[in-house]
Amino acid sequence: MLAKSYPYYLANQPQTSKEMMDVLDKYSGKVATRVAVPDAKAVEKAIAAAVKATVPMREFKPWARQAVLAHCVQRFKERREELAYALCVEAGKPIKDSDGEVTRLIETFFIAADEAVRINGETINLDLAKRLDGYHGYTKRVPLGPVSFITPFNFPLNLVAHKVAPAIAAGCPFVLKPAERTPIGALIIGEVLAETDLPKGAFSVLNLDGKHAGPLVEDPRFKLLSFTGSQIGWDLKARAGHKKVTLELGGNAACIIDADQGPHLDHVIDRLVFGAFYQSGQSCISVQRIYAHESLYEELKKRLVAAVKKLKAGDPKKKDTFLGPMIDEAAAERLHGWIEEARKAGGKVLCGGKRNGAMLEATLMENVPTSAKAHRQEAFGPFALLSPFRTFDEVVDMVNDSDYGLQAGIFTDSLSNAMRAWNELDQGGVIVNDIPSFRVDNMPYGGVKLSGIGREGVRWAIEDMTELRLMVMRER
Repeated sequence: MLAKSYPYYLANQPQTSKEMMDVLDKYSGKVATRVAVPDAKAVEKAIAAAVKATVPMREFKPWARQAVLAHCVQRFKERREELAYALCVEAGKPIKDSDGEVTRLIETFFIAADEAVRINGETINLDLAKRLDGYHGYTKRVPLGPVSFITPFNFPLNLVAHKVAPAIAAGCPFVLKPAERTPIGALIIGEVLAETDLPKGAFSVLNLDGKHAGPLVEDPRFKLLSFTGSQIGWDLKARAGHKKVTLELGGNAACIIDADQGPHLDHVIDRLVFGAFYQSGQSCISVQRIYAHESLYEELKKRLVAAVKKLKAGDPKKKDTFLGPMIDEAAAERLHGWIEEARKAGGKVLCGGKRNGAMLEATLMENVPTSAKAHRQEAFGPFALLSPFRTFDEVVDMVNDSDYGLQAGIFTDSLSNAMRAWNELDQGGVIVNDIPSFRVDNMPYGGVKLSGIGREGVRWAIEDMTELRLMVMRER
């Protein structure tokens, strides 16, 4: 179902090149397809085209932007099977999960279509003193202009959508660099956008490696850089100059299981298994740290280990596969090393812990020292650790003992503890009675500390891609 090769997109048009890049089937390791790679001249042309498209995109009416986004929704529905299969191959994501990500791609563009005609300003009351009689204040939001996007491998459809769809809704021309290992989904999105009447230069999708993506970060003609990925984002921010920067840089998400959850353990365990091991744990909000009250710790541990051992690992193209490969062998080897380090430091492997190439077993550990990499850093793989707690004050401190702060979860029947978690956990979001891996594409999403700056979610991304413009009018 994959094409033999895919072009890149320069100023809305497909382009071929002499240089081609292999895209591997992440399960078999074989070449699945090839994509065209632009040269430095193409990058410059893409930026220049985006600059030239600034005014046409600003003047491209909200109803026309909405029509473009609605076209994408329809075409993604029509190409659903193709998109899911491409994702399964290029990312190694189990086919059921791949289909789920296509659903989110469609939903994100649908939300953006709705928001495109609701980018409102406000009336400001200036009647603060007699001297201001006859003055009226108004604001509106105007597009920033050209923006650049760099996206990661783990959600190569939906995380692209969270940048591209708001940019179109806001009226910003953009240049996108998808992840080198998973570019196909972004290129299919580019193919669909090329069917629309977006102004020339409104978009480019360039298959660049990190070494050649410098202009997307440093070129002052871009007014915003939006980056999702690893901690390298802080370096990119330092190089970005005066432009706005938004960063989503991951986390090591914690989930609290309160003392009153005994009657709900089956549900809690189902959600923990999904949150920790969905798409091999390669999610920024994958459940990594599980804190269970000491009164139910042993029972939860027993049931959780039994559930994890039942997970089927293997070929992601099979519908009954839950756990596929990590993105490559190096990633699996890195996390396996962290597991071994934690074990040697006194951690106990409750299940899993073995690796075969890019396949890493679903792994649970306990007694992992807080100094271990598996505890302090982002595992980004099929791994979670368990720890007991005695008091709610203690578990708040345990969750906050982290350099990250993207999202946390808490299972509790106590309104007081739910509110305390919301008030006291240093996180971008707190999910009550579900896992921190929960996300809906119209909610603000982002973190604090090393997890990044700014918020995604269509409406909030649109705000980042626009600026307020004030008008004051005086009556004559």
